[in-house]
Amino acid sequence: MVIVEVKQLRKQYPSFALKDISFHLESGRITGFVGRNGAGKTTTIKSMLNMIHPDGGVIRYFDTPFADHEAELKKRIGYSTGTVSWYPRKRIRDIVDIVKRFYDTWDEAAYQKYLELFAIDETKTPLALSEGMKVKVNLMLALAHKAEVLILDEPTSGLDPFSRNELLEIFTELRDQGVTVFFSTHIISDLEKCADDIVYISKGQIFAAMSKPDFIRQYAEAGESLEDTILRLEGGAVHA
Repeated sequence: MVIVEVKQLRKQYPSFALKDISFHLESGRITGFVGRNGAGKTTTIKSMLNMIHPDGGVIRYFDTPFADHEAELKKRIGYSTGTVSWYPRKRIRDIVDIVKRFYDTWDEAAYQKYLELFAIDETKTPLALSEGMKVKVNLMLALAHKAEVLILDEPTSGLDPFSRNELLEIFTELRDQGVTVFFSTHIISDLEKCADDIVYISKGQIFAAMSKPDFIRQYAEAGESLEDTILRLEGGAVHA
């Protein structure tokens, strides 16, 4: 079942452009959005959430146009840039008290569940948290309002290998619970560990959007890892 649909998304800047970006996300699957820094991942994600205004294209969530139902749909979407950047000196408990007022879908039982699962000390402030714990706080906030889709911009960037593996395992657990996970990354090993599908962007254009097995069958050469394949494509074959 298609949960998110992006069709012919365009955004023009003086030195960069998104060019007719199209792909979709399916229910209960993990999709890795891969590309080098500057390829257009963050611009795409922010356009999908109307954090920047695209020049054209259509975004649909749950078969509903996002442009006409933004406030309603955002209650069903969780978004994270990877770190907690607001209220750095307030306790997590106080931040939660503020955030939950915006969601009539807030589930206190779910909040307590993820507070325990992620081992978050709600008496601490964001300043006192590691980068990995900041990511978990953002995920907890998203999941506590029953987000059905998680859209995460470089959530593993800057994490140590142990925290990255732990986070990818959490993605897998969430997928098994029916949550759709869409995360951008330039760390290709993240895709090898947990992605079901791959959306590969290069220089503002979608090069491939398909299941990971299909991507490997179509583009990998004998003996290549997924990382080897994408590095080879990025080295020239994408734009040949």
